[in-house]
Amino acid sequence: MSELFTGLTIPFLLAMFLAVNMGGSGTAPAFSAAYGANVIKRSVIPGLFGVMVLAGALLAGEEVSLTLGKGLLEQQFFTPFITSLILFSIGITLLVSNLIGVPQSTSQSTVLAIAGAATALEGLNTRKLFYEIIPMWIVLPIVAFAVMLVFSLFVFPVLKRRVFTDDYAHLRNHPVLKACLIFASLYVAFSIGANNVANAAAPIASLTANEIGAEAIGNFLPIIILSVLIVAPCFAIGSSLLGHKVTQSTGKEIVDVGPFSATVIALVVASLLLYASVTRGIPTSLVQLNGAAFIALSISKKGTRATFSNRTVKLFFTVWCVAPVIAFALTYLLVSVLG
Repeated sequence: MSELFTGLTIPFLLAMFLAVNMGGSGTAPAFSAAYGANVIKRSVIPGLFGVMVLAGALLAGEEVSLTLGKGLLEQQFFTPFITSLILFSIGITLLVSNLIGVPQSTSQSTVLAIAGAATALEGLNTRKLFYEIIPMWIVLPIVAFAVMLVFSLFVFPVLKRRVFTDDYAHLRNHPVLKACLIFASLYVAFSIGANNVANAAAPIASLTANEIGAEAIGNFLPIIILSVLIVAPCFAIGSSLLGHKVTQSTGKEIVDVGPFSATVIALVVASLLLYASVTRGIPTSLVQLNGAAFIALSISKKGTRATFSNRTVKLFFTVWCVAPVIAFALTYLLVSVLG
C-alpha cells in the first residue's frame, strides 16, 4: 500500500496545483460582475466559489470526467509518470495565463495535453477529439456570441427605455436584479464545477484505478468522486490567491458592463457550459464563451473595428490560441523524450 501512495503522491500534488490555477482563472467569469457591482464582498467569493464548484462537480461532472479519464486515452496509459507529465503541462500553461491576467481555457489545455500524450503513445481516440470535442469548441462560442448580440442589439435597448437603466449606481433600487446577479454568479460557479473539475480529477482518477487494478477500472465512479473531493476544494484556494487580478481584467477592460447585461451573459454562457457537460460530456471553455459574449456586447456599443483593436481582446485571442498548442506540444515532447 505504501508503494501505491508513493506512486500517487506527485500526480495528486500536481492535480491540486492545477486546481489552484483553475480556481484563479474561473473566478472571473463567475464573480467579476457581482464583485464590480459591490453585491458580493471580495472576502466571501472564494468560499462561495468553492462550495458551488464542488456541488457542480459531484452533481453534474460525471460525463466530462469519463471523457477525460478514458475517452481520449485508455486508462491503462495513465501511469504515475505519464499522468504527472500531463498535469505538469496543463499547470504551467494555466499558471502563465493567470500571471498575465488572462483567463485561459483549462479544458482546451487539458484535452490537448492528453491528446499530446496519447499521440506520443499512439493511443489517441481521434474520433472523439475531431468529431465530438473540437466541433463543440467551435459551435458553442458562436452560439454565445450570436445570442448576446441579439440581446444587446434588440432586447436591452427596449428594456432600458421601458423598465430600468442598466447602471451599477441604480442597482440598489432593483433588489430583484441584485438577487439575479448573485444567482447567476453561483450558477456559473456550479457550471465550472460540472465541467472544469474533471480537468484535474479525471487523470488522477484513471491513474488511481489503473494502479489499483482491473476491479477498480470496472468500478470507476467511486474513484472519480474521491478524486473530486480532493481536487475541488483547491479551486477555492486558487480563487483566494490568484482570482483577484483576473477578476479585475475581465469585462472591465473590454467593455463597460451593466449589472443586467452581466447577469444575462452569465446565464447564457453557464447554460451552454452545463449543456456541454451533462448531455454531451464535452470539456469546453467557459472563459471563451464568456469572452465571446463580452465581444458581442462590445460590438453593439463600440462597433466591430474598435472592439477588435482593443488590446485586451487581442491578448485574449493570442493566449487562447497559443496556450492549448503549447500544452499539446509540451506533453508530446515530454512523453516522447522521457516516457
